[in-house]
Amino acid sequence: MIEFLTWMPAIVLPGAALIQLIKLWKTHDPSGVSVLSLLLFGIAFVGVYILFSQTGGYFSLQAIMAFLLTSVLNFWIVWTVLKYRLKPDENDELERTTD
Repeated sequence: MIEFLTWMPAIVLPGAALIQLIKLWKTHDPSGVSVLSLLLFGIAFVGVYILFSQTGGYFSLQAIMAFLLTSVLNFWIVWTVLKYRLKPDENDELERTTD
């Protein structure tokens, strides 16, 4: 049971970020996504990994997945949101002009 619980953050944290990223890819709608929050969470997860690694957990798969993978996904979400906000989807532009 303890082993299962130690894997929960490694599965849940990147899974939640991946769900958000997939939703962004499908909808191209960044509304409701807080860039600042995700950016700060990404930075925080890097910090937590560094703090955790000081106890000898550099190569712990659970720590890498929970903290570093989640950080990468959060930064990817931030990049995607900024991309969609700065450059609107061309298909949306075409639909608006044809209406």
